[in-house]
Amino acid sequence: MAPVLDPTRLPEKSQAHVRAWLDGGGTPATPRDAAAIVLLRRGPVEITGGIEVFFLHRHAAMEFAASVAVFPGGGVDARDADAARLGERWAGPPPEAWAERLGVEPEAARGAVCAAIRETFEETGVLLAGDTAGSLVASTAGEDWERDRHRVESREISLTELIESRDLVLRTDLVAPWSVWVTPVFEPRRYRTFFFVAELPGGQETRDVSSESEAVAWTSVREALLGAHPLLPPQLCTCLEIADDATPTEVLRRAASRTAPWVLPEPVVDDDRVALGLPAELAALAERVARSLDA
Repeated sequence: MAPVLDPTRLPEKSQAHVRAWLDGGGTPATPRDAAAIVLLRRGPVEITGGIEVFFLHRHAAMEFAASVAVFPGGGVDARDADAARLGERWAGPPPEAWAERLGVEPEAARGAVCAAIRETFEETGVLLAGDTAGSLVASTAGEDWERDRHRVESREISLTELIESRDLVLRTDLVAPWSVWVTPVFEPRRYRTFFFVAELPGGQETRDVSSESEAVAWTSVREALLGAHPLLPPQLCTCLEIADDATPTEVLRRAASRTAPWVLPEPVVDDDRVALGLPAELAALAERVARSLDA
């Protein structure tokens, strides 16, 4: 039997939020900007669905997205805008180009790109930066790097200050926009999350260093879709969208010319069922991929 891949399904807690919202109305919370990177690496065998994705399983006590697996990411910090002063230390498209592909103003786009790279460094130890615009940091596993990671995580220094102090270049050219998801109006905590894709840099390794997760894992897209982790709709749909790819290169090739689609889910109540309204193409994709996994 094919696996049930239903990105419209809501957990009971969210269903309760929907009913409370519909019964009492109210003013939606203003979404806060956030960013995440879908970190990819080649699987042992280059097959469809064999790409591996890095997941963090969040603590059950977390106020948002508790007990689910997510991509490295978090809220955009005000100091992520400091990257405006990087100048030649910024390798990749200018903020104006990012803005066009993300559908926001340049300042918001720059903040999202920097937040995604910063959060990935904080939560995995992976840093997309190098000595030059064409190089990459070989490893961030040393004690000095760990001290700097803690300093960034604690907000003692910003990502820009880290780049400047180590005389590095921020490699924004190694990430590509994938999608923008806005938390539904019925949720008390709402985010406008910019999702990017990137391949794990050669020589660097992910580490279990996040204070917000109880476990981390590299999992193939196929295994993720077969239920290896509890996933929220953005994570599930992202895995669905890359399920036909065999290597990170294929994903990045598609992302290179992609204008990030915005997904703004709406609550749908049909008799006793409370679900999430998503674009029809995502629901159709879920059905097709489920059939292919069962083949």
